[in-house]
Amino acid sequence: SGSGIPVSVDTMYPQVLAECIKHDIDCINDIHGLCNTDYAKIAADSGLPAILMATYSIPGDPAGFDSGMGALEIVLERAELFGIDNLILDPAVGKWTPERTVEDDWELCRRFDEFAEFERPLLAAVSRKTFFGRLLDKNPEDRLFGTLAVTYDILKKGASIVRAHDVAATRDLIDVFEKVERRG
Repeated sequence: SGSGIPVSVDTMYPQVLAECIKHDIDCINDIHGLCNTDYAKIAADSGLPAILMATYSIPGDPAGFDSGMGALEIVLERAELFGIDNLILDPAVGKWTPERTVEDDWELCRRFDEFAEFERPLLAAVSRKTFFGRLLDKNPEDRLFGTLAVTYDILKKGASIVRAHDVAATRDLIDVFEKVERRG
């Protein structure tokens, strides 16, 4: 965008996406994993990078690591069908459906490095998630330390993009991570 700050549009609605791409945006974020063919066509025609979440039919419906891997395989098949190659995968950490448990989220984080088999950039989207609240008995705004600990761990496991509520603290964490890992 003209501000120098990358702008990602987070929507699963084709009408919203169609309107947004008329403006200066840098990326689209589809928590529906290209389930909607109208959306997928608009996304493909836009040529923008797409963040695609692990989804079978409703956002975040895979429960457990193996189900998440299967959903990401299907999302990649959908992307290929529509000619979308510039994409980032989101393993869908979070309490998206009643069937998902906090243990599912911990397993996704523990095994985050296994998502590298897809050979795609990976989104770390763990900021303030419910599984921290359950472990630490904290409200969302008080989950910074849990968020930072897991963010550091999944950066080590291959995450290349971080979604954050607490931007300054997360930027500091990434700077430290890059120094420790000799990347900066």
